[in-house]
Amino acid sequence: MGFKRYMHFVYPYFLLFELLLAPLALFFAYRFREKRRALERFADPALLARLSSANGTRRWLKATLVIGALFFIIIALARPQFGAKLVSVQRQGADVVIAVDVSASMLAQDMKPNRLERAKALLSQLALQMQGNRVGILAFAGTAFWQCPLTLDISSVNLFLQIMDANLIPLPGTALGSAIRLATAGLSKTAPKSKAIVLLTDGEDHNSDAAGAAREAAKAGIKIYTIGLGNPSGEPIPIYDANGTFVEYKKNKKGDVVMSKLDEALLAQIADDTGGAYFRAQDGVMDVGRLIEEIRTLEKQKLSSSLHRSYEDRYQYFLFMGLVLLMAEFFIPATRKVL
Repeated sequence: MGFKRYMHFVYPYFLLFELLLAPLALFFAYRFREKRRALERFADPALLARLSSANGTRRWLKATLVIGALFFIIIALARPQFGAKLVSVQRQGADVVIAVDVSASMLAQDMKPNRLERAKALLSQLALQMQGNRVGILAFAGTAFWQCPLTLDISSVNLFLQIMDANLIPLPGTALGSAIRLATAGLSKTAPKSKAIVLLTDGEDHNSDAAGAAREAAKAGIKIYTIGLGNPSGEPIPIYDANGTFVEYKKNKKGDVVMSKLDEALLAQIADDTGGAYFRAQDGVMDVGRLIEEIRTLEKQKLSSSLHRSYEDRYQYFLFMGLVLLMAEFFIPATRKVL
C-alpha cells in the first residue's frame, strides 16, 4: 500500500466554466458604473457622495461573494479528489481454450451462410460473456495450432477471430485429437478444476483418436464442452476457386459426392468422459448462457494482481464553501439605513 496526496479532478472539463467568471466580474463593473452615471444625472452631488460610498461598497461585496461562490461550486462540479492510495486488485477466473474447426467440411451450408461462419458468430458471443476469465483460441483442421494464446484481453480474441477461415490450415482433414492434445498442453500449468476446453466442430475426426485425447484431458483435470454444428443426415462440401466462385461439391475417389455429417455420438462421448457437456447448435443457434453457467461453476484461480489508485472525493468542502458565500450574499442588504 502506498499513499500520495495531490489534487485530481474526475470531470476536469467543468473547470473551463471558471473562465466565465472574469467576464462576469466585468459585467458587474459595467452595471455598477452605469447605475452610478444614472444617479449622477438626477441626484444632488452632496447626497450622492454620502450614499454611493456605502451602496457601492455593499454592491461590490455582494458581487464578490457571488463570484467566489460560483468559483467554489464549479470546482465542486469538477469533483476534486485529494489523495490517492494504491490498492492491490486481484483478478480470479478460469482458463478456457476455445478450439474452432476450420476444416473444409465446415464450409457445408446446412447452416447459413455455412458452419464455420456460424461457429465464429457463436465464438464472438462466448467471448463477450467471458470477461474475467483467461481465454485462448486455437484453430484445427488436419493439424492444430494456437491462434491466440491465453489472455485476459478479450478484445484480442475478436481480433484473431476476423482472420479465421477454411484456408487457414493447408493440411486437409479434421484432427479433433490433435486439437484436444494441444489445448491440454497449453492448460497443463494452470490450477486444477479451473480449466476447460470448448470445441466448436461438426465432430468429424480422421484417425486422431479424439476419444483417447479426451481421456488424457480428463486426467489433467480438464473439462471439455463440445458444440456440434451441422446436420446428422449429412451435407455436401462445396469447393471454391481462388476468386470465391463455387466450382463443385467435394467427391471421393469413386466420384461420389462426399457428405459431411455431424457426429453427435463422438462429441457427446468426449464431453461425458471429461465431465463437461454437449450442446447442439440448432440452425447455428444455441443457448450460450447455459455454457457460460457451466464455465462459471469451475473453481476460480488467481489470474493476475495489479495496483490501482483509489481516490477520495473532496468536492463536499468546495460545495460547502460555495453555499456559505451564497448565504452570506443573501443576508447582506444592498443598502444601509440612512438617518
